This record gives sequence, C-alpha cells and structure tokens, in this order.
Amino acid sequence: MTTEVYTEDSILTLDWQEHIRKRPGMYIGKLGDGSSPDDGIYVLLKEVLDNSVDEYMMGYGKNIDIAIEDDNVQVRDYGRGIPLGKLVEASSVMNTGAKYDSKVFKKTVGLNGVGIKAVNALSQKFFIQAYREGEMKTAEFSEGKIVKERKIEKTNEENGTLVTFIPDIEIFGEYRYISEYIEKMLRNYVYLNTGLSLNYNGTRFISKNGLLDLLNENMGSPGLYPIIQLKGEDIEIAFTHGSHYGEEYYTFVNGQHTSQGGAHLTAFKEGLAKTIREFYKKDFDTSDIRTSVIAAISIKVEDPIFESQTKTKLGSKDISPNGPTIRNFIIDFIKEHLDNFLHKNPETATILLNKIIESEKERKAISSIQKLAKERAKKANLHNRKLRDSRIHYNSDDERRYETTLFITEGDSASGSITISRDVNTQAVFSLKGKPLNCYGMTKKVVYENEEFNLLQAAMNIEEDIENLRYHNIVIATDADVDGMHIRLLLITFFLQFFPDLIRNGHLYILQTPLFRVRNKNKTMYCYSENEKQKAIKQLNGTAEITRFKGLGEISPDEFKHFIGKNIRLEPVMLKREESVSGMLTFYMGKNTPDRQDFIIANLKTEEEVL
Repeated sequence: MTTEVYTEDSILTLDWQEHIRKRPGMYIGKLGDGSSPDDGIYVLLKEVLDNSVDEYMMGYGKNIDIAIEDDNVQVRDYGRGIPLGKLVEASSVMNTGAKYDSKVFKKTVGLNGVGIKAVNALSQKFFIQAYREGEMKTAEFSEGKIVKERKIEKTNEENGTLVTFIPDIEIFGEYRYISEYIEKMLRNYVYLNTGLSLNYNGTRFISKNGLLDLLNENMGSPGLYPIIQLKGEDIEIAFTHGSHYGEEYYTFVNGQHTSQGGAHLTAFKEGLAKTIREFYKKDFDTSDIRTSVIAAISIKVEDPIFESQTKTKLGSKDISPNGPTIRNFIIDFIKEHLDNFLHKNPETATILLNKIIESEKERKAISSIQKLAKERAKKANLHNRKLRDSRIHYNSDDERRYETTLFITEGDSASGSITISRDVNTQAVFSLKGKPLNCYGMTKKVVYENEEFNLLQAAMNIEEDIENLRYHNIVIATDADVDGMHIRLLLITFFLQFFPDLIRNGHLYILQTPLFRVRNKNKTMYCYSENEKQKAIKQLNGTAEITRFKGLGEISPDEFKHFIGKNIRLEPVMLKREESVSGMLTFYMGKNTPDRQDFIIANLKTEEEVL
C-alpha cells in the first residue's frame, strides 16, 4: 500500500502554458514525429491556418503565404489583422478570441479561442505580428511565456497577421515535416474555399470547382460514371463509384477536414441508401449501394460541436440554433437533388444500377465463404497462435489510442523479439507464416479463402468497416534483405488491392531497424545507414566493434526495445495524388515484364548507394 499522504499540498493549479505542455493530447491529439498526417506538428500548422482561412470565409484576404524551412513555420495572411490592442491577449490568454461573436465570425472553424494558444505553448519560439491600417503590433513568446512585446509602430505592410513558430523539441522530440502531408492539407482548404490561394514554398494551390476537383485529384482513374455534384445553401456533395473495394469519404465542416466523420457522414450514408432504394424501387442492401463509392461532403454549421479540440469528428446535432437537425437537413437535400439528377440523367442512373447489382452478386457469392472463414478464424485460436494483442485499441476512448500499433512480422525469431520487447498496452504483434500470396488481380474472395489474409483482416477488425480499425499504426516489420523486401511488396499489394483507405488515411508504415551496431567498451550506437555508421566510428575515435545486422531475428529483445519505443523510426507508405492504384499494381505486380525490367535496370543501385 502507498505511503503517500493526500493533503491540500497535493492539489495543484497549473498555468495555462503548463497545462497544455503537460497534457498536449487534450489540445492537439497525439504528438508523433511527423511520419503520420495527424501528428501534432501538423495540427499546430492547421490551428494557425484555420484562423487565416476563417478571415477568407468572412470575405477578407484571398491569399495566404506558407513557408516551412527545416523546423521554422511561417504563415502570413492578408485578412483584417488581429486588433492591435488585443494581440497579446488573443495569443496568450485562454478562451480569448472573437469567435464567440457570431456576427464577426459566422460558420467558422475556430471556436474556443484555444488553438493559437496551444501553438504558442508548444513552441520553443512563437512570433506574432498584426497589421491594421498602417500600424503594426509585435509580440514574441517562448513556451507560451512572453519574451518581448513592442509598442504599436507605423508600417507599410498590408493588413493581416504574420505567425512564425518552431515546435518545441522537448515536447515533440526529433521530428520532420513531410511535404506530401502539408500539400494534402492545403488542397483540402482550397477545395472547400474556391478562390482562396495558398502559396506554399513557391507552389500555389487554388481550386475552381470545389469538391469536383477534390475527387478528380484523389481518384487516380475515372469513375464508372461522371461525378455527381450537388450544391445547395450550406451544403455541397460530390460522389461517384469506382472499381476499388471499400468506401472512401472526404468530409468537411466549415472547411475543417473531419477525418473521423461524424453526424454529417452518417446522414450522407443514410440519405444515399434511402434515395437509391426509392428511385429504383428495390430494397438493396446498404453495403451493395456503398461498395466502391468515393464521396466528398461539405456542410456549414453555426457553432459546430466537435468531439475534441482537434476537430476530427463532428458531434453537432443541429445545423443552426433554430434550424433542422443535421441528419434531416442532409437526408432531405439528397432525396430532392439526387432524385432529380437521376431522373434527368438516365445513362448515369443505368450505370449506377448495374454497379449495385454487380456488388450484390459478389457479396452473395462470398457470403458462404465468409461464414467458413469466421469459423476457421475461431478454430485457429487467433489471439494465441497468430496475434499477441495489446490492451488498448484505436477504437477506444483511451488517450493513448493514437499510439496503438500492430507489427506484422515474418518468422518466429523476429516476432518473438518484438513480442518480448513491446509495450503490451499499445503494441500488438501478428506473425506471418512464410510469404503471403500475391493477390494482384484477385477478387475479395481470396481474403476469406486465404488463411493468412483472413486472420490478418480479423486481427485488424476491418472485415465489416475500416472505421473499426483496432490499431492506429499498421507496421510492416520485415528484414532488410531481398526476401523481406518481397514480403513488404506482397503485403502492400494486399492493402492496395482490398483496403486502400488504410494507406490513404496514413495508417500503413515500414519499420526502420538499424543496419549496424557500432560499439566499444564505453558506448553502443545503432546506425541506420552507412553515413551514420561512419559518423559513429569517428565519434568512438575509430576503435570500435562493428556488427552488420542481417535480419530482425539477430537483434536481441533487450536491443529491440530501443527501436520500437519512444525513438521508433517509421517510414510512411504514401500514395501520391497523381498515382493510380490500379496503374501501380499493374506495373509492379502484373505481367508487363519487359517494362518492369527496363525500370529496374534504369533505377538499379548498389548496396553502397542505397546505404
């Protein structure tokens, strides 16, 4: 029993800066190192950008300049500029802001006057300057505490606000910004705000056709029928069906990308199913209607309620204080506008009907296989033989859910080392038995007929819906040799073929493990490249024992703790917007042998060049 004494001295009151720094997850979700699109450093950028975009939504400043160099982030908008006399308070006094006044900011993203303060508190340097009518005010902070405040000065700068910040390495550790993630964020802003121009490190982002542009740029290949785009007051919807498996949704509230959906996504799914059933006068299964759909939904809500400060899921029930519920608003809109569209476009209506019927046939064809597959999964004693599960899961309410990780390993020795070394609260291990099947060109039947794939999808809990995903990070942990690379490729093919949203939503990674151990009697260093190895040898004065790791099984459990703990190195598996999933699979996994041989020869590198 503890001997700690619980007294008045145990009750602490933290300053706002201390509270944010002690509990950053409450304000920005997870921390991360920048390898995931929802890591904290991107949330900091988004919080600053939200304020600038809100200015545009209110009719001020159509240009925003963003510059990121190393760890220094700068955002300059040309809106009205923060009122000079309140600049310091707006930056450093909690729950201070203009967003409470709906006349000044109506249907905006920033709500609680918290976001910019979180950026301030979590930055080792935070500089803010506001320009209004030929005058400017400047303030500089560190860790949320004011360092310098200048008096109001004269300026020739255009109205607006400039924010510069450097995320605090004490909070985030070693981090990096990945341009692809930032560019995706910026594209979402311009899709939702036609006419807004975002200039990022010399590249300009602008959209003329809103959600139509979003779908066209994210699909990679044309849909089965021309994209249906429906617009109304405070709502825009665009969708089509493709040839991929699963469902793909992009949802937004007041320009905020709600990556976890919410009330508006639920209403869209219900409205789509209802309208299609009524139009074709057939009681289709909802899964057949939605299979292969790709859709974008944007609504504007007064005083929206989100389920967290990071605003990734909408919790509001009403579109406005005296308006209809979000559910009724969206369903009624779809029933009216989609029904009219289908009546006016019979060719599209016929293609859509045929797609639903095809999905129905495939679902019925594999339904019996699914039952047998579930029985096999139970008999295989999944949780004892293949999966060493974690205690916390991504679909829980635990604040560590973003840390939940499933390592997919090859062989008993590698899985054994990771299993012993892992954090049992957040890290799980799935052990492969040999090389997985090359599933390129196969239908989803193979997922249920192949034991490895069936057990893997059951472990991840994505059979029914990807939203049920049990781990935030799916990490392929294979040897850095030819066989290991081949297994990586086969697993990536599996995910691209049947669960591409795992990759699109930033859940799939490759575990980076050290290639060398360099040590002497006093120090041991692990190196991930030839360059790191040479630096380590110099640091140890040239006298060192060097070990080249050939496989994960050679790394002891005690050593493995260093590589899957706080300093874990993960390489995200990403799809570039210009890349077509079907095109990539055809090229890398299809039968175009001469083309692939030419590519390999043209891009061949020796081991030394790779290292």
